[in-house]
Amino acid sequence: MSACQTCGACCAAYRVQFAVYELDEAGGSVPAALTDPVNGSTCRMRGTGEVPIRCVALSGTVGTAVGCTIYDQRPAPCHELSEGSYACHKARARHGLPALDPEPPL
Repeated sequence: MSACQTCGACCAAYRVQFAVYELDEAGGSVPAALTDPVNGSTCRMRGTGEVPIRCVALSGTVGTAVGCTIYDQRPAPCHELSEGSYACHKARARHGLPALDPEPPL
């Protein structure tokens, strides 16, 4: 099991903004119903533009057991954040979770 499935800190720590072309209504895969517009070319996942941050697609309890309800349809920023990365460590720290082993070098 991936550490991400027991963590979810990134989904409750960062604003998830991305281009509107990723929305299902524009030919992409992200469900538009789960997003809020930012401007004409950018939108964000609902729940990530407010405090406390928690993406609307996150299910479960951060630090215990979590899942993404749109995992196969998630936007680019979610694909780009990797387990053990600097951003992962920062998100985990915000939730009082210990750091993971660093990403292996390429």
